[in-house]
Amino acid sequence: MSKNKKSFITKRWGIVSVVGILILLGVLLPLPYYVEMPGTTENVVEMIKVDQAPLSKKSEKGSLNLTTVSMMRATGASLIYAALTDFTDVYSKEDMMGNQSDADYTRMNAFYMASAQNAAIYEAFKLAGKPFDLEYKGVYVLDVMKESTFKDVLHIADTVTGVNGQSFKSSEELMTYIKSQKIGAKISVQYLDESGASKSADGKTIKISDGKAGIGITLVDHTAIKSRPEVTIDAGSIGGPSAGMMFTLEIYAQLTGQDLTRGREIAGTGTIEKDGKIGRIGGIDKKIATASRNGAKIFLAPDDEITKEMKKAEPDVKSNYQEALAAAKKLNTKMKIVPVKTVQDAINYLEKS
Repeated sequence: MSKNKKSFITKRWGIVSVVGILILLGVLLPLPYYVEMPGTTENVVEMIKVDQAPLSKKSEKGSLNLTTVSMMRATGASLIYAALTDFTDVYSKEDMMGNQSDADYTRMNAFYMASAQNAAIYEAFKLAGKPFDLEYKGVYVLDVMKESTFKDVLHIADTVTGVNGQSFKSSEELMTYIKSQKIGAKISVQYLDESGASKSADGKTIKISDGKAGIGITLVDHTAIKSRPEVTIDAGSIGGPSAGMMFTLEIYAQLTGQDLTRGREIAGTGTIEKDGKIGRIGGIDKKIATASRNGAKIFLAPDDEITKEMKKAEPDVKSNYQEALAAAKKLNTKMKIVPVKTVQDAINYLEKS
């Protein structure tokens, strides 16, 4: 073989190798998008313990299951998979997180899960007619304005416990006190960080939207339920608020000694509010898919109200129940989709069906 021919072959294989590497990188390198797909179906009895409950996990003949969606950073390969697969959607980072950092997004999901657990205990004890106390622990930080002098000091899910050394019994009391200060006044904030460590930070008040003084944070009450019997919930790495209804049903079952499953595999989703309403969630089509795939016979879906404002913003918007029906039809599943507006609706259905 001539020297020129060998050189040509070497160059050709070099080009092929480079092209192959570029294709491989294009397929495997992370992209600024996220792929959402069906996640898992988890039996909540494995996550919840009610002390000295009349109904134990061994007593339940069926199961109450929360459902999840799986979210992964997109690659070229996963985008191709998403394009060829039902119940798989692609979102930009902004669609998923807004202006939040990855760390704040994770903290927010952890906060939502903690709130869902707290609300579930509250609602279950109320429905079961069991005594409990609601303990005010401060206010959760949900957002910090870029104009705030506490930007990069306070973070999402920190708990503000006091201002200027004073404690308060509600977020309203705290905000009223801050608004009584002059704009630009020095102010100190006492808080618990993500690890639970007590800290204090100094800053100044700023002018907020109503023209009064504020510190530029969005907040919500941080409360905890003190009850006898005590309830513990360990959801592992699962985040977000959508397990609220299923947690409530399991706690209620253990408190009352009533096996709501009666040998059935029951899945569902929905946030839980203090008035017992079941709230709308995202990705319900993926949750229908995972529940059907994992053998659920009944799926409890939020039958949420579609308001005029929602219709105006999105004319084709459907309730979670309608979305669930459409997904079940597409899957051709025999799983029964049950609409529920409140936790009591879910209990009534499970007791009578």
